[in-house]
Amino acid sequence: MHIVITGAARGIGRNMAVGALARGWQVTATVRQAGDAPVGAAELVADMRDLDSLARVCAGLRKVNVLINNAGIIGPARQATLDMDFAGFAETLAVNTLAPLAMAQAVLPAMQAGGRILTISSQMAWMGYAKSDRIAYRASKAAVNKVMQGLATDLRPRGIAVLLIDPGWVRTDMGGPEAEEDPESVASGVLDLAARLDITQTGQFLRWTGEQREF
Repeated sequence: MHIVITGAARGIGRNMAVGALARGWQVTATVRQAGDAPVGAAELVADMRDLDSLARVCAGLRKVNVLINNAGIIGPARQATLDMDFAGFAETLAVNTLAPLAMAQAVLPAMQAGGRILTISSQMAWMGYAKSDRIAYRASKAAVNKVMQGLATDLRPRGIAVLLIDPGWVRTDMGGPEAEEDPESVASGVLDLAARLDITQTGQFLRWTGEQREF
């Protein structure tokens, strides 16, 4: 099993990379700074804001079974609807919405039928919330849900499954120390989903524990 994980320098991504190595899987990890990948993982230095570079970074990949789009940012300090840092909003969309699609396109030449693409989304993407805090982040995750839903439709004929994951509120640098979920447990749950995902589940939005949730 060869798994590619983006944003593997810290948080859920690093825990997934370490956990996958412990399972005996071949791991390729993207990081922004050389040397930040976990020991034992192949390292790709990639900036998710530089979309045009991702195909070049991934050009040497061979026989990828799973891609996990994990890299993400919370967005700018000012991201209220009435006080928006628009450059920061654009960066948030680039990293959280566009980069997962660009990574999928970059990895697809190395992926055959039976391949799986998982993208870490957020409970904050749910359209049932009328909340407006962190609106750039919320919008970027709602948008990536729609993008990946469309990708699932387009890749179904090729036998490649696409899944969206709600990791919950996780104790990471982004989630903070008061968050409910342990990153090691969440990482292990996502890897379990990656291992058993098949085409019958493509296009779904699941909690990291496996329950289906609403878009």
